[in-house]
Amino acid sequence: MQQAMSAAERVAQEDLVLFINACFACTGQSEFYGASERQSVSIRFVHEYILGNYRRLYARTLSAGVNHFNQALIIQNLLRMGAPRDPQQRREEGQLILAALLGLPPQRVYHLFRDLRQLRCNNRRTRAVMAAYLARRPDLHFDAVKYRAHVRAVAAHAHLRLPGEVGAFVFIGAKQRGGYTTPLFESVRRAHYAADAVYDLPYSIAQGFARKHRIPQDVFLSRIAGRLTGSEALRLLDTAERVGATGIDVDLSRAPLTKLCLYLLDRPLSERRERALEFVAALRGSTQRAIARSGRNQRLGRVIAILDRSYSASGSEEKRRRPLAVALAASQILRAVASDYRAIWTPGLPDIVGTASENSGDAAPDPGPERELLASAQGQTALGEPLLSALSAQPDLIVIVSDGFENDPQGACETIVRLFRQHLDRKRAISIVHANPVFDSDRLMPRSLGPSIATLGLRDAEDLLTMIGFARFADGSAPLSELEQYLEARVPRLLRRLTRPDRSVAESDPGTAASAGAAEVRS
Repeated sequence: MQQAMSAAERVAQEDLVLFINACFACTGQSEFYGASERQSVSIRFVHEYILGNYRRLYARTLSAGVNHFNQALIIQNLLRMGAPRDPQQRREEGQLILAALLGLPPQRVYHLFRDLRQLRCNNRRTRAVMAAYLARRPDLHFDAVKYRAHVRAVAAHAHLRLPGEVGAFVFIGAKQRGGYTTPLFESVRRAHYAADAVYDLPYSIAQGFARKHRIPQDVFLSRIAGRLTGSEALRLLDTAERVGATGIDVDLSRAPLTKLCLYLLDRPLSERRERALEFVAALRGSTQRAIARSGRNQRLGRVIAILDRSYSASGSEEKRRRPLAVALAASQILRAVASDYRAIWTPGLPDIVGTASENSGDAAPDPGPERELLASAQGQTALGEPLLSALSAQPDLIVIVSDGFENDPQGACETIVRLFRQHLDRKRAISIVHANPVFDSDRLMPRSLGPSIATLGLRDAEDLLTMIGFARFADGSAPLSELEQYLEARVPRLLRRLTRPDRSVAESDPGTAASAGAAEVRS
């Protein structure tokens, strides 16, 4: 009997590790080796399987830091299935759903609500969740403008009475009334008729009115520059330069690290060389912000990273250069938290003056962020020789960032690690982790380099430190009970969002359905 229970626990542990790994890597988008349709089918199958067999742990995965795509899919499935019978589980699940929604980008939440409407999911719990979410929106007026159709559909679907002028704006519109006392609504009304009123609006709303009034793009961008968010300014830098717009200034160090790396890798190689000092300073600033937000300030000791920049790191049409950007960003994080760090890029990086150079030898120093800026996707995936070089240096931790399609030669990493563990490192003094930013739809998880190496899904490099802490589960050395405790311990951290003071305009009217729903979803 004990043996059967152990086997069952081992299966459950493997199922959950596979699921969490998939939820960190998969976004339902196409990859270099896989179409988006296959990605979507595979990840939905995994979700259905885990929900049907481990519902409590499925819900607690929301607290594990998985990516937004999978958080939304978890919430959709939980709401579609209705509330569990156990009161304590029902309460925890409802709180997890609401807390996760509050951390998602609003456009993803409204798309989730749209999908629930299309699925005809209109149970009491779903209506309460929709009401609670609107009640806690920090600026429902902005949502009513930017996502007007979505807010209107949510209110109709959940039978909500929206507060103040929000209901009139989303159901009647700006042009059907003589005026609004809400400044943003009045600015939108005026922008229908006056081109100058466009610049009183946030960029994401103003751009549609700019096209309506046929405002030249250079004029529009120059005058709206002061209202751009950091992400918007970063995205519009190239457009502004091309059309001759002025006034768009971006503090690159405040950009999210993976997004910053995507932006830098999109720059011409000549520009990366010329602006190396500026770009390196931005990388360092963004890295420190990413580490601070992660809440993990521990040092990792002596670390060597093996970073794959083979041709498949160029990504897909939907995720251009993302695997390469994750590798670049991961290197910055590891360099900042390691007491001693060395990066081995494969193929080797060019040097600053532009000639080819390898950095995989035993005595090769860390190339530093200046040379890493010159990374591009090319060549084969040759991880064996860099891994041998890393092992010979005897670090505390080796992190391999690769899509797992090793082909020069195939299977080298697995053979090296297996023999190394058997003959030279039976006590596992050196930790070896494979971080994979690509989801393999055929295997229902990120592609592994072999059973001897723990594989972690990693869409954003900002999650790297969290995933390193998860590595003990990925290699199968930790029991199911420890994985359950790990997820349970992370639940209170996510639920802290529910204790923050609410700032939504919906709270000004305690009689609204939104305010009532906020209490109902927690019960």
